Amino acid sequence: MTREGELSTGTDREESWPQSPYVHALRFRILTPLYDTVVGLGMREKRIKTTLLQQASIVGGTRVLDLGCGTGTLAILGCLLHPAAEFTAIDGDPAILSIAERKARAAGVSVRFAHGMADAIPFPDGAFDRVVSSLLFHHLTIDQKRRSFEEIRRVLAPRGELHVADFGKPEGRYARIASKMLSRFDGVETTRDNFEGRLPEILESAGFTARAGHRIQTTFGTLQFISASPRAAGG
Repeated sequence: MTREGELSTGTDREESWPQSPYVHALRFRILTPLYDTVVGLGMREKRIKTTLLQQASIVGGTRVLDLGCGTGTLAILGCLLHPAAEFTAIDGDPAILSIAERKARAAGVSVRFAHGMADAIPFPDGAFDRVVSSLLFHHLTIDQKRRSFEEIRRVLAPRGELHVADFGKPEGRYARIASKMLSRFDGVETTRDNFEGRLPEILESAGFTARAGHRIQTTFGTLQFISASPRAAGG
């Protein structure tokens, strides 16, 4: 177990009490071992994650939290691209964290992995300069999204930033069809806000100034990049 503020090897983990029911990355636990294969085939994964890390403007000493890290691909890539930064990664699924830990060891990078949920982040106020998240929020209901954004505000340091890559309003006929199929698979209640393009609006209501960036077309729909900064009190 790594103490607060220290980096660990890929085998260390911190525990927290989840506040919301966990939704597996591919909805069903039995599909977890296939996650990297499915995402690799259906998403432009390396481009998406590289773009997200570039958007976050990470430099040496930046404390980065990968929220809903899944198999750890984003955090591991971040360590390889920015070895002087400090990467922490949390997920609510112990099985997928085990996969992430093995991948981190194989890559020879140091990531602090923790078990935790987006709406109950197991770290103190102001612990991170950047929070990055890829393909998490379309798994959450609107109430879970709001609570998660409040938690992200709490753990961000002054002048900290949130950077998100997730599904947005579909562009084009194929993207609309793909989005409808994904909605049936992942659930209408959780995906509706994404496919209606409402993530920036929900972020604004949670006290952020949100900026929608460019989009990337994938097999499963249109991916939207978003950056957000907490507004000052009274702003």
